[in-house]
Amino acid sequence: MFDRLLVAIDHSESSTRVIAMARDLAKTAGSKVFVLHLREHEVLGRLGVPATEETDEGRAEVDDAVGVLRAAGVTAEGAVLDTIFGHAAREIIDQAAAHDVSVIVMGSRGRSELASLVVGSTAHKVLHLSDRPVLVVR
Repeated sequence: MFDRLLVAIDHSESSTRVIAMARDLAKTAGSKVFVLHLREHEVLGRLGVPATEETDEGRAEVDDAVGVLRAAGVTAEGAVLDTIFGHAAREIIDQAAAHDVSVIVMGSRGRSELASLVVGSTAHKVLHLSDRPVLVVR
């Protein structure tokens, strides 16, 4: 049923719960897991110059998540990709298609309350745009 999972993580507190849920689901279903972290960059106008740069925290977070999953006997791999601020939902959906996943597992909130009101939460966008099941972990 759930042969492959895409697990989208960020720097939020919910990432730990997301990984735990993905671990349990993958162990139960015998799934392979693809862990994804997106570095969102703001772009300065027409110059196309990134205005923000994320450190290697995303890579460490993905490596830690993959380690937790593998320690539990789950086949897992991970990636850190760059995207433009506000395009994370589309990138998650594109990666889900590229990896032919059965379900997307993600947290309910990564941005602050204010940012979610202004831009809309990534989870909300993924739920509405995805053609595959989405499991949102609170």
